[in-house]
Amino acid sequence: MQINFSRQNIYLMAITLFLLLFVLIFSFGVLIPEGKEYRMKKAELKKENLELKQLSDFSIEKEVVLQKLQSDNLHIIKAFATEFNPERFEKQHRTFFSTLSVSKTSKAEEEEEFSVYEVNTTSEISSPKSFYNFLEAVNKSDWIIAVNFPINFKREGEMISSSFTMKVYNNKESNATKQ
Repeated sequence: MQINFSRQNIYLMAITLFLLLFVLIFSFGVLIPEGKEYRMKKAELKKENLELKQLSDFSIEKEVVLQKLQSDNLHIIKAFATEFNPERFEKQHRTFFSTLSVSKTSKAEEEEEFSVYEVNTTSEISSPKSFYNFLEAVNKSDWIIAVNFPINFKREGEMISSSFTMKVYNNKESNATKQ
């Protein structure tokens, strides 16, 4: 039995074998290794996207907290930026005292971002209640002020003389930009 293959069938068979070999070599040489690398990169990208989403959510959460804190403490933030003015302080708080005088003793110390001034205050009041009202007003004033203890009270007839020191905190950056 003799098999007759025509020339056309032989060429077709050779091209088919060549293409089959090419596809096999291409598959095992290029596609499969690249596919493994693709899957690894895809998994890595998935992890990074998850991490990005978590960090984005964290950032949004902290931004909301920051906005809430800024709105809740707007008065304090503005107070740090306001430079201390002794005349304005006396004018605002004179109503609590019969007499009030403020004298700057010294520039106390530098605390990181703030210039701290010690201010000596003497006053005459008719009752301790007006002094406590003064302390409440200082908490709501335009400056960051710490009243230092001891507060000395001395009775002189119908009036009470008081003497105390305050530390006034000024933001260095806001003072440097104003000068």
